[in-house]
Amino acid sequence: MTSDTDQTEPATERTTGLRDLIAGARVVLWDFDGPICRLFAGYPADRVAGRLVGWLEGVGLKELLTEEEQVHPDPHVLLRAVDRRHHRSDLVAEFEERLTHEELRAVPGAYPTAYADPLIRTWAALGVGLAVTTNNSPRVVGEYLTTRGLLGCFAPHIYGRTRDLRLLKPDPYCLNRALGALDAVPAHALMVGDTDSDLAAARGAGVPFLGYARNEEKEELLKAAGAETVVRSLEPVLRLVRESGGDRAHA
Repeated sequence: MTSDTDQTEPATERTTGLRDLIAGARVVLWDFDGPICRLFAGYPADRVAGRLVGWLEGVGLKELLTEEEQVHPDPHVLLRAVDRRHHRSDLVAEFEERLTHEELRAVPGAYPTAYADPLIRTWAALGVGLAVTTNNSPRVVGEYLTTRGLLGCFAPHIYGRTRDLRLLKPDPYCLNRALGALDAVPAHALMVGDTDSDLAAARGAGVPFLGYARNEEKEELLKAAGAETVVRSLEPVLRLVRESGGDRAHA
């Protein structure tokens, strides 16, 4: 029988630059939904999107969305669409608040990404600065991290949605905020993300990027966007971080 560790060995060897990325990281900027957890694992995102469209319909504003947007399964797509048509309006603020409420409802059913919790704790124990840089509400991130006993690894460095939705990723705004607060040089940071918008934000901030893809489709999308280093599991990352910690201890 082959252990899980043995099975990931070839994948680790094929992941070009992974060891160098980890060795050079003094600060790690995490996307939230994907690398840390699957926020909508127990409360599907398409249900959230449907509830938000229903609210718009109830206030007579469903036609703000195109027919394609009205059936789109990603609530963040709807949020951006409403903001494009009524930027920084009271309507957008109410819509964003309703999305935040739905995200909070999803927290109890969120599914932790395999190996994310121990990886976060290991990096924190080694003195690596950690921040969350996300398009989700910072309130939601704080709630989830508290349930996992991880808030202390990040607080106060949680940078999520603000009132100005034009600053969501792919804009590097939240990454730049984190870098400034942590007094970090971009070249000595690392962004862990799972979408092309994460990659674009990392590039905009000048931060090296590690792609996380939970399936082959997401891996191909990241590679097509230009991601050089993508892992299908955080296990090899955790293993290399632990090895680097041992190397530091014996240095």
